[in-house]
Amino acid sequence: MTKKIKIFSLLLLVVMVMAACSDNNASSDSDSDSDSGGNSKDANQLLKIGNDQEPAGLDPHKVPAHSSIRIYEKVYDSLLTFDENMELQPELAKEWEQPDDTTYIFTLREGVTFHNGDKMTAEDVKYSYERILDEETASIAKSYFDKVESIEVMSPTKIKFNLSETYAPFLSYVASTNAAIVSKKVVEENGDLMQVAVGTGPFKFEEWKPDNYVELSKFEDYYKEGQPKLDGIRYITMKDESARLAAIRTGEVHLTTLSSQSIPLAEKNEDLEVKGYQSTEYSYVGFNVDKEPFNNKKVRQAISLAVNRQEVKDIVWKGDAILSGPIPESMGKWAIDVSDQELYQQDIEKAKKLLAEAGYEDGFETVISTASTYPDMVDTAQLLQQQFEQIGIKADIKQLEWGQYIDTWKSGDHEMLVGRNSSGSDPDRSISFFFSTDGSANVWGFSNDKIDSLSEKGRTTTDTAKRREIYNEAQKKLIETSPNLFLVSPKKFFIVRNNVENYTPSANEPENFNETIIKQ
Repeated sequence: MTKKIKIFSLLLLVVMVMAACSDNNASSDSDSDSDSGGNSKDANQLLKIGNDQEPAGLDPHKVPAHSSIRIYEKVYDSLLTFDENMELQPELAKEWEQPDDTTYIFTLREGVTFHNGDKMTAEDVKYSYERILDEETASIAKSYFDKVESIEVMSPTKIKFNLSETYAPFLSYVASTNAAIVSKKVVEENGDLMQVAVGTGPFKFEEWKPDNYVELSKFEDYYKEGQPKLDGIRYITMKDESARLAAIRTGEVHLTTLSSQSIPLAEKNEDLEVKGYQSTEYSYVGFNVDKEPFNNKKVRQAISLAVNRQEVKDIVWKGDAILSGPIPESMGKWAIDVSDQELYQQDIEKAKKLLAEAGYEDGFETVISTASTYPDMVDTAQLLQQQFEQIGIKADIKQLEWGQYIDTWKSGDHEMLVGRNSSGSDPDRSISFFFSTDGSANVWGFSNDKIDSLSEKGRTTTDTAKRREIYNEAQKKLIETSPNLFLVSPKKFFIVRNNVENYTPSANEPENFNETIIKQ
């Protein structure tokens, strides 16, 4: 605790010094609103965002990193979307029908074009979903649609999905950004979509200057008349939080994100507004259950009992977080109250007993991997390192650059991994996607018959009350088996200059800028 306070004090000092200096290499290329970074017509309506991380690629079917999603979600549309109340709404599909339990028919909007001028048709929709389902694509969304048996183009504006059985989360996944509609022609011309992006969304991809910025421009032919209001968005890479704080203070950027630790510094500035919301994310410790000693459930449970989650909330997030299970509280009726769960109560003696029963009475050495550029992840790892020492576990912390971290997450080349997950919009993602044996994001090597069975029941049950019972049981089983330790769900913050209007972040739409303007 004392060590942590010292670290925090030092961080504050560094932040204040850096803010005063207002120095940022990445921003030097963005000071001019001339055409250095794209084709924005009106520099006054170019929204400049201090981006905390470099994107890991731009392919919506393959890249799960938030640093990428926040960019490609502006470029691509899906058939459906969610509004701020988490209600399904039409997007590229203007309407849909379900003639029976396993058939969905979507009618597409007419006159929608890709950014290259090509018309978007049902053939593009069919290609996009078949690309997701193709093993060679290695799409993060493949497991979303594994009950799709066939896809039929009925006309240029009508398409039918035939499912193998009733599938409750289907429409929620259709609304996912990872189910974006892409152009077959563009994929074939470029091989993949990691460095190019041609969608139907409100903003066009213009340029990605590595380690500097990504620029988008307004799509003049966007199907929603009058949107977007902005002429462009420039995501300026500023990995250092003190640099982002300096940039938002001086007006070098209009909007950025800061950790809870720095929020008090932003709140003191009358030119800034702090906009917060309870996120659908949770922080976690993930175990590679294919490796010893983490293949032993008792070891994982012992580590859970060594964790003081209240300290994680108070120290890492300054209280701006709530305890979380596999489904965070922001998911409403789907979340369970985890505060009374036995494995959430720190109990050092019981933890030591479990370790001894597992054959590790003297503890062991291990490595905690995490992303170096997210202060909350590093802080969490350092705090856990101290807590684990109480039961004889000596953990080294391995800080990874973002690209290395993503690769490590994907490959499972880790022992313990500290990170954050987003629960999405349906409990199936929280349970099946991350923890079923065939889940696309099960990078833990975890396989449990009960979880697989409950996942399948949840997917094929349409009665909401029964689904809730199923997912309640699944959450308790995951806490008991502990392939991940679920820590807290943080509140997220955007720091916005006062001249930015019509922007309100929410859990489902943290970055919708379609109506946003910059007041001169």
